[in-house]
Amino acid sequence: MSMGNVHVRGLPRFAALAVLACTATAALAATPFDAFLGSWSGTGQVRYDDGRSESMRCQAFYTGSGQRLNLAIRCNSAGSEVAIRGQLTEAGGSVSGTWEERTFNAAGAVKGQISGNRLTLSVTGGGFTGSMSVSLGGSRQTVAISTQGIPMRSVSVVLAKG
Repeated sequence: MSMGNVHVRGLPRFAALAVLACTATAALAATPFDAFLGSWSGTGQVRYDDGRSESMRCQAFYTGSGQRLNLAIRCNSAGSEVAIRGQLTEAGGSVSGTWEERTFNAAGAVKGQISGNRLTLSVTGGGFTGSMSVSLGGSRQTVAISTQGIPMRSVSVVLAKG
């Protein structure tokens, strides 16, 4: 697929943001990432600068312990699939780490904060910047993302554990 295609350019970055956003569950666990471990799945919408929107379906798998989390996420839409891997570390309420999307050869860094049941992140790499907030309610995560530097404007996703 051509990287000039808006549909393709937005999806890997969306998936990267969505994967990293899921760390909000860490705030309620005995150690930062305990509540996050396991399988999650859900749906969401991505909106583009030209007004189009598209539905996505995502599955996430998380392993690790204590202040470290390894993640793998796969998201599908009608026209694309992305596969994200990442490593996150928490220290004193601060979260940092890296992500990569192998299909589209994109990678970057993540920095943020965990406070109560809310996670706020800044994501960079692959020619874009993004901000994200994640709220945890029970066994669900609600993710809101905005981006700059790519044709994708915003993303909203709800993931459930199990």
